[in-house]
Amino acid sequence: MKLYKLAKGSLLQHNGSSYIIDDEWDKLINRDELAAYLELITTDTTALAADVEAEYLNGKILPPIGNQEVWAAGVTYLRSRDARMEESETGASLYDKVYDAPRPELFFKSLAHRVSGHNGEVYIRKDSDWNVPEPELTLFINSNGRIQGYTIGNDMSSRSIEGENALYLPQAKVYEKSAALGPCLYVTSSPISAETAIGMKIKRNGELIFEDETTVSRIKRSFIELTGYLYSECDFPYGCFLMTGTCLVPPPSFALQVGDVVQISIDHIGTMINTVAINKKHNH
Repeated sequence: MKLYKLAKGSLLQHNGSSYIIDDEWDKLINRDELAAYLELITTDTTALAADVEAEYLNGKILPPIGNQEVWAAGVTYLRSRDARMEESETGASLYDKVYDAPRPELFFKSLAHRVSGHNGEVYIRKDSDWNVPEPELTLFINSNGRIQGYTIGNDMSSRSIEGENALYLPQAKVYEKSAALGPCLYVTSSPISAETAIGMKIKRNGELIFEDETTVSRIKRSFIELTGYLYSECDFPYGCFLMTGTCLVPPPSFALQVGDVVQISIDHIGTMINTVAINKKHNH
């Protein structure tokens, strides 16, 4: 079952007529219901209508992604800069410089088949003893570079690997189930508010071991700026997801363990829950 969530003020059309959603739709609706009444107004109708819905299968909401790539921005919040400087053995000044530089840090994160959804597993690397989740407001950008929706992202990271050498960033960030998106694609006619709250809770054996919250207003760079740099030399025929950077970082003494439960909540979008595991297919 394909799922959507629509916000108050969403601009839609049906049979040539335009509509504004008067009330926020708090529930997820399936694509057949939506198609029976409305189609999203977008220059990328195919991408939104065919590729960017969540699917409900076997009790799990699959991530709202089809053929899109997932990219990520780094060091967009002051807290993230400080954490990267703390972890780095060789290049602390790199993170300080990129935070203040005109050009943002952007990196490839995942293809769709490596992305987990709500109630799915996220992996930690077996060759790292310092792994953390990174909660991030994530943009859905259409093929023309326009932001058309939002979801929750978890940019799983191996801080020990990245801290050992900044050139190891791809290994610290890109591996099986190192990204999660969900629980839905939030579509709204106006940009998401800077006062949108982002919260994260981590539980171990049922006990809360970490909790923190902040707002999107703490980000240094605008979403338009990040999108502009990403699309300046790359084409995304199916659109793209962009994680906009983490604003909540557990203390240096914290590391995820197998069985931990990560709960990320963002206003208007909902809550995404993932359980930490390891990739048992590769035990060598």
